[in-house]
Amino acid sequence: MKKPSYVLVPGAWLGSWVWSRVTPIINKEGYPAFPVTLTGMGDRVHLATDLLNLETAILDVVNTINYNDLDDIVLIGHSFAGKVVSAVADRIPEKIKSILYLDAFFPSKVRTPQGIFGDEFKTDGFVIPFNEGIIDAIGKDVEGDDRKWLLSKSTPWPVRYAKNPIILSEKFDSIESSYIFCTLSGDPVDEIISGKWGKLYGPYKLIDAGHWPMITKPEETATDIIELTVD
Repeated sequence: MKKPSYVLVPGAWLGSWVWSRVTPIINKEGYPAFPVTLTGMGDRVHLATDLLNLETAILDVVNTINYNDLDDIVLIGHSFAGKVVSAVADRIPEKIKSILYLDAFFPSKVRTPQGIFGDEFKTDGFVIPFNEGIIDAIGKDVEGDDRKWLLSKSTPWPVRYAKNPIILSEKFDSIESSYIFCTLSGDPVDEIISGKWGKLYGPYKLIDAGHWPMITKPEETATDIIELTVD
């Protein structure tokens, strides 16, 4: 049986670098992994402009898939990138095996705009800066050298990535989903699992970590990813 390829899309303020502890574990298990940097963040921060919008991020992922000739893909979306991977799956469903939402926004199967957020963060022009207060609010377990690493690599988050909604078609409805929730990230996980924040359409796992388990618990994160997405 053909093994799936993993396309890993980082959340706000991050780049492909944040997956560097997870992808070697996935590769060791025999699965190809393709971490993505969205335009305007991480090693592509030099491309940040006020013209960036969610369509840019969607095309970053679509082009990664197309130019690497990938199919049978597990899309992994962390944080806000849950809406990016959902839109990608809606656009090229024939290439997608499933989506895994890693402590991420996950959409409802509706035809109306969804995924508008970011009002809780202070903006600076067309971006939302990163700071230690954000770490303290959603990822206190990132400490010591890990915290220094996160602060040194993080870059501002383009506002339109947060504010632009997605509108999904019927094509999205057949895409399989799975979820990883982080118990220390500040969200009411019990309410999420019960469906108060939207219906879950697949299996889930819990990690006792803040919002960045790929930094603080990479082995558990990689293992859970594989267990949730490999038949």
